[in-house]
Amino acid sequence: MALLEFRNVSKRFGKLLAVDNVSFSVDSGEFFTFLGPSGCGKTTLLRMLAGFDAPDAGDILLDDRSLAGVPPEKRPLHTVFQNYALFPHLTVEGNISFPLEMAGRPKAEIRTRVAETLALVHLEEKGHAFPHELSGGQKQRVALARGLVNRPRLLLLDEPLGALDAKLREEMQIELIALQRNVGVTFIFVTHAQQEALALSHRIAVMNRGRIMQLDEPDKIYGFPLNRFVADFIGKINLLDVDVLAVDADVLTLSAQGLGTLTTPRVDGANVGDHGCLALRPEQLRLAADHEAGDLGIHFPGKVHDLLYEGDVTIYRVALENGATLEAMIANSAPGRPRFFEVGDSVVLGWRPDAGRYLHD
Repeated sequence: MALLEFRNVSKRFGKLLAVDNVSFSVDSGEFFTFLGPSGCGKTTLLRMLAGFDAPDAGDILLDDRSLAGVPPEKRPLHTVFQNYALFPHLTVEGNISFPLEMAGRPKAEIRTRVAETLALVHLEEKGHAFPHELSGGQKQRVALARGLVNRPRLLLLDEPLGALDAKLREEMQIELIALQRNVGVTFIFVTHAQQEALALSHRIAVMNRGRIMQLDEPDKIYGFPLNRFVADFIGKINLLDVDVLAVDADVLTLSAQGLGTLTTPRVDGANVGDHGCLALRPEQLRLAADHEAGDLGIHFPGKVHDLLYEGDVTIYRVALENGATLEAMIANSAPGRPRFFEVGDSVVLGWRPDAGRYLHD
């Protein structure tokens, strides 16, 4: 039995259908993420789960019991917000102990639980500090500790790392993974940051316009997107408009304007005459000098239009002869050679026949 279940949940705000007949379930101990652009409905789902908003239709069940009519303070969950929401006049210990004091727990139990939770988030030395004396990462850990101290069934995290700088955000991602693994509490995470969702989650629900477009494990979301929106939203992608010419046991034969005939692995539901797109990740593409096509497989001549050096990799934008521009990501692994090509170089761009994925329109 699932720990959490949304059954055909919808929510309107005036004429806006914020959540449109959404159903899914979350298992105990899972790190589950809602991912999508602003306004896609992910925060509305979180607010309905927390009890701040009520569904217009459908039901939300926790441990197979409906949460309808249960006020927020009676739900066995806690929410961690992007702005931390710490009490400035209380110490770290005071902030963490607050939920237990409100629940009327004995003082001895409060002291024990606060000490255990401080150790869990590695803040044993900061118990008597005030929020203004802490770094952003330390404040975030206090907010997490306060959310975990009363041992909730669910911890809801609404863009909790959004206020941190890039390096600290990456460090906190690692800490979040370890923390969730150690405490075993089910995390429901909301973010618009694709890489963050891929790094942290057991499963991801990619949302758009109030609906779940795809729900799966991170590697499946990234490597096997179900539609153009998911492919385009998750990471960098090249999308070529194509028509299906033939469907064989394992291979699709496609026609791309100006490029001719291409092949790609077969996907279910593809039929001759269908129009769709071929999705190719930049890391699946290879570049060679125009006289060294070698074993690039499917390949086309072009010129380097521009490039973006990112340290560990370089992104090359290559203009093909038919006018299409594709991106290739090349690792800067050769010592002393940060760039393989320069703007204006004639190159051959190619990929293996088993690379890419056909997506229906």
